[in-house]
Amino acid sequence: MDQYIGKMLDNRYEILERIGVGGMAVVYKARCHRLNRLVAIKILKPELANDADFRRRFQAESQAVAMLSHVNIVGVYDVCQSDGLNYIVMELIDGMTLKQYMQKRGTPLKWQEALHFVSQVLRALDHAHSRGIIHRDIKPHNILVLRDGSIKVADFGIARLTSSQATLTQEALGSVHYISPEQAKGSIIDGRSDLYSVGVMLYEMLTGRLPFEGETPVSVAIQHINSVPIQPRELNPEIPVGLEAIVMKAMAPNPNHRYASAQEMLDAIQKFQEDPQAIPSDTIRVDEIEEPTRIIPTHDVREMAHSSDTEEDEYLDDEEEQGEHKPRRRFNPPPIAIAVAAILLFVIGIVIFLVNFIKSSIFAPAKEYTVPELLGYTVEELEKDPSILGDFQLEIGETIFSEDYEKGKICQQNPEADTKVKDGKTIIKVNISSGEEEKTMVDVTGWEASKALSLLQDDMELKVEQKYEYSPTIDQGYVISYTPTKGTILEKGDEVTIVISKGKEVSKVPVGNYVGLSLEQVQAQLDLLGLKVGSVKEYYSDDYAKGRVIWQSIAKDTQVDPGTVIDFQVSKGPEATQPPVTNPPVVATDAPVKKTITVDLSDYTGIITLKVTLGSTTVFDGSWNADEQGDFSREVTQNPGTTKRVTISINGETVESYNLEF
Repeated sequence: MDQYIGKMLDNRYEILERIGVGGMAVVYKARCHRLNRLVAIKILKPELANDADFRRRFQAESQAVAMLSHVNIVGVYDVCQSDGLNYIVMELIDGMTLKQYMQKRGTPLKWQEALHFVSQVLRALDHAHSRGIIHRDIKPHNILVLRDGSIKVADFGIARLTSSQATLTQEALGSVHYISPEQAKGSIIDGRSDLYSVGVMLYEMLTGRLPFEGETPVSVAIQHINSVPIQPRELNPEIPVGLEAIVMKAMAPNPNHRYASAQEMLDAIQKFQEDPQAIPSDTIRVDEIEEPTRIIPTHDVREMAHSSDTEEDEYLDDEEEQGEHKPRRRFNPPPIAIAVAAILLFVIGIVIFLVNFIKSSIFAPAKEYTVPELLGYTVEELEKDPSILGDFQLEIGETIFSEDYEKGKICQQNPEADTKVKDGKTIIKVNISSGEEEKTMVDVTGWEASKALSLLQDDMELKVEQKYEYSPTIDQGYVISYTPTKGTILEKGDEVTIVISKGKEVSKVPVGNYVGLSLEQVQAQLDLLGLKVGSVKEYYSDDYAKGRVIWQSIAKDTQVDPGTVIDFQVSKGPEATQPPVTNPPVVATDAPVKKTITVDLSDYTGIITLKVTLGSTTVFDGSWNADEQGDFSREVTQNPGTTKRVTISINGETVESYNLEF
């Protein structure tokens, strides 16, 4: 059993299983317990980890690569040392290498599919090159193909370390097939070296073979330096001329003849895809390449000799034809004359071809094609029956979920069926169904309720029952729990339940009877209950001593929440009596006495319910607009020497009560 399986690195990464072995490291699947996610961990082999200089450069290179952030580059999360181990923590990819994909699918690939992969590789390289990082080991083994058809480039920066130590041994054979001539010679390299490797990959995908083969890495490396590969169209005539030109420019032996950048090569590919019939003007010239010596087979030599003899017989001297016996002599025109004549014939042929081509392009009406219906077919069915596509070519796009089409069938196409298109627009891009997306219950614990409902009801189309409970730990409005359990397979319309927090449960407290107590006593009792004193107003009272509570806004025994505010009225004591008047005026003892009852409504707004009583007599009982009518005022009369109790209630609550003497 592997010594690392089950081991915990840095008390964080638990090694689960081995998933790959390379020339410099072993790759494991692991779980990060801090973030609860699966990762890939690459552990350096001991012979490299023991080299202090290598460890130093490994740390520097890996940390630089960790700064890269691109959708087509495998993410590096961490660079660590633990218990003497040097390792990097990377994004875990669910897929296969491009090399495995080519072996499984079979080569050559259709050029549309090959460009689908290469374009993503170029975007990744453009991002890395812009940050000063060269890959140095671009090959199908380092390109990961995901289930949706997208790719991620792996091992950025690592190749730089291995290249300084690697020798051209049998172990290096996998990489040497893709290295640039300047790498093979040990010269200084730049981003154009990566583009050469991309050209080799594209060559392999389009032709089904590598440009150079050999029994040893050295023999392959020498061919990269000194030889020219067979033109791709000689191996696969279905490759468009323009695409062949792109491949050969990328693989130019001289870096100055290649594309200057990954973006420039990507632009060339995109321009080609817009018009696959066009031939680029910047193709590699023959005189830019050192053409290797070629051996002509023996039977070809004999045929050439026979042809030469025949030509000699046609050039006999006129005198010999007249019967005179003179030595035969051949007519040998000067080589310059032959070259000039050949060039003239070639130029004339080109002119005639261009005239005819331009005439047909200008005057011939553009041919229209009707786009066929491809939805519901598989790619294999289209390959078996070319008549379905007719004059069109297929470009495979993404693999996506579809409720309407089974897995493996075409579920989207562009342009749509029955659309009319002209010459040069005969490519149909299709997306392949991966089947209906399987719904599984998501862990929504701790989610805001609105977010959980949006996912479950709107996105997953489930029926959601909401329950509410108090929770000492989960804030109000957030999910406490859910059913069914996480990962349960669900179908549209299934019922699920989420329990939403009402926050911490708060116990109610009973209001006491505070009438007759001093305000200090009331304050002390309210503090114990967590209640608060609100407004305090003072009124004269014959029944309660000064400073004692004569009224409270909330009745006793009422259950309220902590923090509730209670208003009070406090006695000012009895109203002072007027001193006796000397020689009081003579007043008829039976004459009634008039008094005015006034209610201060400055603390109220709008319409209120007001009730004023004088003893058992109702002075006013109805609605009163405090904004428009202001304070309430009424004149009342009573027999002299009588005392009546005035009681004032607002909105059903008694706010004032006092004695009125006549």
